[in-house]
Amino acid sequence: MSATPLASVLFVCVHNAGRSQMAAGFLSQLAGDRIEVRSAGSIPGEQVNPAAVEAMREVGVDIAGRQPKLLTTEAVQASDYVITMGCGDACPVFPGKKYLDWALEDPAGKGAESVRPIRDEIKARVENLIGEIDARQKV
Repeated sequence: MSATPLASVLFVCVHNAGRSQMAAGFLSQLAGDRIEVRSAGSIPGEQVNPAAVEAMREVGVDIAGRQPKLLTTEAVQASDYVITMGCGDACPVFPGKKYLDWALEDPAGKGAESVRPIRDEIKARVENLIGEIDARQKV
């Protein structure tokens, strides 16, 4: 049985179909149950972007079974970190939360070839985020 998660992270993009799903997939894989992971969108899409699914599968992360979710005030309130990826002002702001905005290209309408560099940038940012969360626990 694992202990309480070190932190809770919410990834938010417009459709919750590409960037936020890839980020959630990487964080779940890399941190396991040490960090609670959520993702949502301000205007959720019908399905996760197939090119994002393919690009993630190439690196051993399966996001095929995920479904885009609507961003809720409750999800923001329940998260320690709120990471936005182009959702504009749709994300509610609450005191005590750490907000980060990751300026990442939108993979919508692109093939796997174009999504790979976005995927790799997301992985690097997630790895840095895990390092930051781990470092804050040692203080």
